[in-house]
Formats: sequence, structure tokens, C-alpha cells
Amino acid sequence: MSQKQHDDIRNNVRDSYAEVAEANNNGESCGIGSSCCGVPEGVVSLNSVRMGYSEDDINSVPQGADMGLGCGNPQAIASLKAGEVVIDLGSGGGFDCFLAAREVGETGRVIGIDMTPAMLSKARNNAEKGGYKQVEFRLGEIEHLPVPDNTADVIISNCVINLSPNKQQVFKDAFRVLKKGGRLAISDVVAQCELPVHIKNDLQMYSGCMAGASPVEELKAMMQEAGFSNINITPKNESKEFIKDWAPDSKVEDYVVSANIEAVKPTGCC
Repeated sequence: MSQKQHDDIRNNVRDSYAEVAEANNNGESCGIGSSCCGVPEGVVSLNSVRMGYSEDDINSVPQGADMGLGCGNPQAIASLKAGEVVIDLGSGGGFDCFLAAREVGETGRVIGIDMTPAMLSKARNNAEKGGYKQVEFRLGEIEHLPVPDNTADVIISNCVINLSPNKQQVFKDAFRVLKKGGRLAISDVVAQCELPVHIKNDLQMYSGCMAGASPVEELKAMMQEAGFSNINITPKNESKEFIKDWAPDSKVEDYVVSANIEAVKPTGCC
């Protein structure tokens, strides 16, 4: 993939999520149908429940933080503990950050990273509304995190890494900012077979969390190359039920599925 293609994808993703943030602020929706890139307000909670969140999760955050984005619930596999430092890659309106804050408590710390200024502004406003003093949001790209080495105990992410045109660099930088023994707990979309060219080349479907999906074995190889161990990628076939709603009539659910992605930075490395 050329640098121009990288830039085109990144700019399209940034523009799409700026549109999502603005639409959400206005009580509207945008994106591809009800894709992870834009969900009508009336089905936000339903969508989040289908992804694995509880009603208590949804009701515990400031209004507007849960935007119905994502493809799973990374909190369910993160096993967060009081006092831990958590980084959320692609934090959006702050939903997963605020749920993480509840788990790590006042002695912990949560850092959300997002490259879209409109999302960052929304998340910061939500944090202020909810009084989340241990949560902060930083502008940055997930390939080059604005975070020092060996900072995080856990990195979470929800359907964002597949938006990057350089996943290898994402995993490399995630490895850098994790402490020894630190964990990845990610929900993302993976490819179950070769994507058709018309899906791969569709920028809108890339921003809609579909066209950028990689096969499981390819992701494992990237993570191993970055230095991770204990890699476990678990596809969730039940996710096809909501993925088919992302782009009706495209049959995208025949090609991609949501998965839990877990790994550890070895204690003896570096």
C-alpha cells in the first residue's frame, strides 16, 4: 500500500468520525447504515447490549458517551484491577474509558487516545460532566502514541485497530508503551476469508470497520513480530447478527466477524 493510500484512508477515517461526533451531538446518525461508524440514537443502547455491555454499563456513563460504536466489549476480557493504568486506542466519546475508570478506581489512571479533534472534545466534555478525575484524553494516532515507554498495565481498544492502514506499527507502539507483563484486551473485526476487491477498495466501508479487517493468522504474525506472547484471538460467530446490519445487502457478514484479541508483553523482554 502506497503512502498516498495510507493518507487517503487515514483522512477518510478522521473525517468520518468527525461527522459521527457532530451528528451524535445533534442527536442524528451517519455512516454506512447502522455500521460501527454511526448508529441512530434510538438503537445505541440496543447495539451496545448486542456487543456485550450490560444495562448497568450503559447507564453508568454520561449521556452521549455511549455512541453505539465498536464491535464488542473489551472490558469483558481486560480483567482490570484497582490502581492499574489503562490506555484506550481510539477512545471516541470516552465510553470504554469511563467503564475502565470504574474498575481501576481513584488510584488508577485511564488515558484515551484519538486522532479526531471533535471526538476528543466530546470525550473531554463527557469526562467533566461525569467528574472523572483519573481519566484524560490525548490527541494522537494509534500508530504513534503520545505516551512514554512502559506506561500502561493494560491496553484496550474497540474496533479501531482495523481502521489503521499500518497495523504492524500499531502493535509495535502498543508493545512500547506497555509495562513488562502488560496486557492487550481488544475487540476488533477480523477477516474469515479473502475480502472481495470491491469491499477492500471502498473507503466508506474501511471507515465503517469492515474493509480493513485482517485474517487471524496475519494478526498473530504481526503481534509476534512486535514481541507479544500468549496471543489468543477468538472469533465470535454470533457477531454476524449485528455485522450484517452495518452494510445491508453487501453480505459483508460472510467475510468478517468480531473477535476478542488478547496478548501479553513478556516480563523478561526488553
